[in-house]
Amino acid sequence: MSTTPETNPLLQDEPLPIPFHRIRAEHVTPGIRAALARAEAELAELVAAPGERSYTNTVSRLEEITERLSRAIRPASALVSLMNTPEIREAYDTVLPEFSAFFARIALNGELWRAVRAAAESPEAASLDRVRRRHLEKTVRAFVRAGADLEPAQKERVEALRVELSRLQTEFSNHVLDSTNAWEMVLTDEAELAGLPESARTQARAAAEARGVQGWRFTLHQPSVQPFLQYAERRDLRQRIHQAYTNRAAEAPHDNRPLVGRILALRRELAQLLGFRDWADYELEEAMARSGERAMAFEEDLTARTRPFWEREIAALEEFARDELGLDPLQPWDVAFATERMRRARFDLDAEEVRPYFPMDRVQDGLFELARRLFGVTVKERQVEEVWHPEVKYYDAFDESGRRLGGFYTDWHPRESKRGGAWMNGVVLGGPRPGGGWDEHLAMIVGNMSPPEGDRPALLTHREVETVFHEFGHLLHHLLSRVEVRELGGTRVPTDWVELPSQIMENWTWERPALELFARHWRTGEPIPDPLFAKMKAARTFMAASFQMRQLSLGTLDLDLHVRFDPVNGGDPIARSREVLGRFQPRPEFANDHFITGFTHIFAGGYAAGYYSYLWSEVLDADAFSRFEREGLFSREPGSAFVESVLSRGDDTDPAELFREFMGRDPDPDALLRRNLGAVG
Repeated sequence: MSTTPETNPLLQDEPLPIPFHRIRAEHVTPGIRAALARAEAELAELVAAPGERSYTNTVSRLEEITERLSRAIRPASALVSLMNTPEIREAYDTVLPEFSAFFARIALNGELWRAVRAAAESPEAASLDRVRRRHLEKTVRAFVRAGADLEPAQKERVEALRVELSRLQTEFSNHVLDSTNAWEMVLTDEAELAGLPESARTQARAAAEARGVQGWRFTLHQPSVQPFLQYAERRDLRQRIHQAYTNRAAEAPHDNRPLVGRILALRRELAQLLGFRDWADYELEEAMARSGERAMAFEEDLTARTRPFWEREIAALEEFARDELGLDPLQPWDVAFATERMRRARFDLDAEEVRPYFPMDRVQDGLFELARRLFGVTVKERQVEEVWHPEVKYYDAFDESGRRLGGFYTDWHPRESKRGGAWMNGVVLGGPRPGGGWDEHLAMIVGNMSPPEGDRPALLTHREVETVFHEFGHLLHHLLSRVEVRELGGTRVPTDWVELPSQIMENWTWERPALELFARHWRTGEPIPDPLFAKMKAARTFMAASFQMRQLSLGTLDLDLHVRFDPVNGGDPIARSREVLGRFQPRPEFANDHFITGFTHIFAGGYAAGYYSYLWSEVLDADAFSRFEREGLFSREPGSAFVESVLSRGDDTDPAELFREFMGRDPDPDALLRRNLGAVG
């Protein structure tokens, strides 16, 4: 088929939005191959160009070539996560190794490397502005880090490793999706639903009807599995769904067990080929943490300070479960259930009580109003046909002068063709036009939130509300980017900095003035009653140490596997993961599952050796939010300062300096403990 821009939607440059509605599996392989061919030709022209090398004709030109190529594959990559079909998966998997090989070869191209070095030593380099100078320096380091100075045989091995890792990571993600979709639990006796709220029952009934079966159908998607574990009184059924969830992708035909060790071994080999001790040192050299050992020290210090609070929480939970619920000993599938019952007993608060006050549309409207007040961003929905599913909506975003920043899609509810979790994807990152003006940004925010039920709108849990705000923070980081070099713009920042804009947004979901913007009963329009809000606030830090220890366990596991575990001679990574996670559990045997085979964040999601960044960034967000608390939750002064120092700046300056620019000082390491645990320990 033709792969011209006129016929292949993956090759369209203008205008936005991208025509997702026209992208088919048959477009993927020829479209990306056409984009690759163009990039190869442009790269050859760059290398062969006569005359003196400069930042403009070499480094900046290289960025243009790679950005155009990446733009061609991003929509296809997104669809693999959003509308995964055998056809689109096969097409994407066919061309992904070719795409990965192209990028692996860039830094291994000796002539291109000589051109980049010449540009770095040119007279123009000394006169570059601060941002372009930073880009030039980071580009030179990127070539060295990628193996530009290696011998030919080593370069060949680097390319092969990167291609194989890309393939294995995609296979890992597909296995998790397929194993999630392959499991279901259909209940036909209503007595088995004891304890479940009406929302969970209605959703399960709808899921059964969609499959043409009688009864109530439960799956391993979060809106199904979470309320079951939290509310279902049948302990044996909780055990069944918990064990299914924590053992996803652990058996044929969707078995990730062999892939875990293979991915770890290839990463270690690649890092050592490139001159680093391990994958964490390689990944974190350009991050705020700088090294795997420093990230591990952060985890260990915070673990030690959190553990006393956590031990008291667990002791209280075990006592409550034994004395009040007859659960002795407490088992992994009891934890969410016992926690919810203890919350009710201590605070007279059922998490389901607040759900009617969080209809999805109102949550979004309130979030958009908050963005307008704080950051000067106005959001307006626009009806477009360029969507991949009927539930998807499209919005335009404008700054306070009325200039359109760009657009974004929302896709909030689960379906079997969609991977789990929530995320923001930057599809197009705008930048300055050669003739003046600014290209618009395009992005998407995605989740697997509680869906609508019959004629009732989607009603969210408060945790889901936090997630919506979180992903919108990433979106603002993308849409508000004003960095003139795209490679340094938007969310293209160190992993331990990227979560600050997202996590800080969650704070407003706990503030009454912000909740007044959107938290109203879906039927009556009444705001959350004062007594209910008081109970929410009182329960905010309930079991907070346990949640923090959960995050610490995952960050520690990630770093242990990439720093201290030897994937070649160190034995079984599944056993190692159980040993590490067991140190963060009420009893070590709580970790006797295959959680790691479903841990897409580090094996397929870009957080390898970087999961620690969630808590690292949470320290930053707890501290940074204190400025809004002091100066006003809706105050434009700190809001504008946050745009100027963080949201618009991408990676144009060292993140530590950007934080100092916003706060006037270095981060307070105790801010997180004060907020989450109510003390400094």
